[in-house]
Amino acid sequence: MARIAGAKLTELKLYAPGAKKVSLAGSFNKWDTKALAGKKDSKGNWTVKANLKPGKYEYKFFVDGSWINDPRCNSCVTNSFGTQNCVLEVK
Repeated sequence: MARIAGAKLTELKLYAPGAKKVSLAGSFNKWDTKALAGKKDSKGNWTVKANLKPGKYEYKFFVDGSWINDPRCNSCVTNSFGTQNCVLEVK
């Protein structure tokens, strides 16, 4: 993973034991569903790590071809599709 000056290693997790593929996409990577792949542990927890500069970002998980909001996120905003995006603040 490339180091970005002033960035913090940020880790997001999703419990999806039946998923075959999980990635993270958002305003920090132009919603690229292939850029940040998750790794699954033996209990069905997926972890995605990203180097992010301080700021606010919108994001979602991309699970087996479907957009999924982060169930741990408590801050969401409406997007242009009429659904919700999660909001992540990196300090």
